[in-house]
Amino acid sequence: MRRPLIVAASAAAAALVLSACGTSEPAKTGSDAKSEKITVTGGDGSKVSLDGPATKIVGTEWNVVESLVTLGVDPAGVADVKGYKAWDTAAPLTNSPKDVGTRGEPSMDSIAGLTPDLIIATNDLSASAIKQMKKIAPVLTVKSADGADQVGTMFETLDTIAKATGKEDEAKAAKKAYESKLAEGKKALKDAGADGSRIATADGYSASNQVSVRAFTSTSLLGSVNEDLGLKNAWKVKGDKDYGLATTDVEGLTGLGDDVRFTYIGNKKAGGSDVFTKDLADNSVWTSLPFVKAGDVHRLADGTWLFGGPKSMEHYIDGVVAALTKK
Repeated sequence: MRRPLIVAASAAAAALVLSACGTSEPAKTGSDAKSEKITVTGGDGSKVSLDGPATKIVGTEWNVVESLVTLGVDPAGVADVKGYKAWDTAAPLTNSPKDVGTRGEPSMDSIAGLTPDLIIATNDLSASAIKQMKKIAPVLTVKSADGADQVGTMFETLDTIAKATGKEDEAKAAKKAYESKLAEGKKALKDAGADGSRIATADGYSASNQVSVRAFTSTSLLGSVNEDLGLKNAWKVKGDKDYGLATTDVEGLTGLGDDVRFTYIGNKKAGGSDVFTKDLADNSVWTSLPFVKAGDVHRLADGTWLFGGPKSMEHYIDGVVAALTKK
C-alpha cells in the first residue's frame, strides 16, 4: 500500500542524518521537527503511529472535518460534502475535497483512490468499515460524543487531530477563541438580565403528519454550552448516554413550564420543513404554550453544526445570545 507521507518522511529523515554527519549543523529546524515520528491515541484507546504530521487526510464525520478546517488543514476527502457545506458554515471548506460517500457508509474505493496519509473517523462508524479502512491507510478513531463531558470531548478531539497534524498551536488558539466567545456571551446575557433564564433547545421533524421534537438536554453539546453561558436547561426528559438527545412530541412541550425560552435550529439548504412555524402553526397544543403566546420562540441561524467543534459552538453562542437579548 502507498504511504506517500511515510516515504517523504523517511527521505527527510535520511537527509537529516546525512547533514548531521557534518561539523556544526544547527540542532533542529522547524521542518526537521516535522519529520519526527508521532504516536496518537484515539478516543477508542487505539494508537496510531505516523512518520510525521499527516497532510493528506480523509474525514468521515463532520466534527472531524470541522476540526481539520479549524486547524488550517484542508481535508483531501470528506463524507457528504454537500451536507457539510449546508450544516457547517462556521468552519467552511476552503478547498474542494473529494466526496467519499455518506458519513455512515463511506466509499472505500473513493477513499483508496485518494491514497491518504491518514483517515479520521469516529466511533459511530461500524467496526467493519473501520477494519476495511485500515487496509487503505492508518485510521485514527475519535469519540463522536460523550454525555459525561461534551465540551471536554470536543476539545479532546481537536487536540488529538492537532497532534496527528502537527497543529498544536492552532488548537490552543482555537480553544482560546472559544473561551473568549463564551465569556463574551455570558457577559452579554448578564448585562441584558437574561442570565439564569430557563431555555429549551430543540429541532423538529415531520413524518406521516406526526411532528417529532428532538430535545437537547443538559448532557447534549448545545445543552452543555447553554449551561456554561449561565442558562438553565428546561428539558425534563432524559437524553441518551452519548449525545444527550431525547425525542418527544408537541404534548411533551407542555411540561416545560411558563417561563421557558424556546430556541430551535433548522436548515433551509438541507431541506425539510420548519415544523414549528408550519406544521404546528395551527396546532392548538402548540399555540397554547406560554412561550409561544409570549413570542419567545427563536429560530437560530442556519449552518450551526449541532455536534461540531469550537467554531460551531462559537456560532451557536452568537445565535443564542442574540435571540435571548433581543429587545
